Amino acid sequence: MNGLSDVRLTLHSQELAAGQENGTRAAAMRNAPSCLSRWHLFWRRLRTRKALLNLTTEQLRDVGLSREQALEEGLKPFWRI
Repeated sequence: MNGLSDVRLTLHSQELAAGQENGTRAAAMRNAPSCLSRWHLFWRRLRTRKALLNLTTEQLRDVGLSREQALEEGLKPFWRI
């Protein structure tokens, strides 16, 4: 390995450790597009979960979900991750 790869691995491991310390909620906000406020994120989550409930069995198979998984995710309140 060259020196640059070592630096990248070190930085990546530090990012992973920081992500674990912040928890999943902070990670979800960090992965959200920067233009979204918390309320926009909630509305987006609400719309996408409702859309998930309307997918056909074939569409769910395309995205790799079963009907039970789609129902579980689609029926979650918008404030839950």
